Amino acid sequence: MDNEKALVVFQGKGIRRAWFNDEWWFVATDIVAALTDTPDPSGYLKDMRRRDEGFSQGWG
Repeated sequence: MDNEKALVVFQGKGIRRAWFNDEWWFVATDIVAALTDTPDPSGYLKDMRRRDEGFSQGWG
């Protein structure tokens, strides 16, 4: 992959990504911001992890 980091645009919002181990990794807060109307994507993810035990597994 020539460009290991690239910004993609989805519905006018930038989503950061990085090429690692032959696959694209995306920034979760950028995806939440693009798919929801929340003013605080980080808080939205924290609430989701708090409410859903299965979803919270694997987060640092």
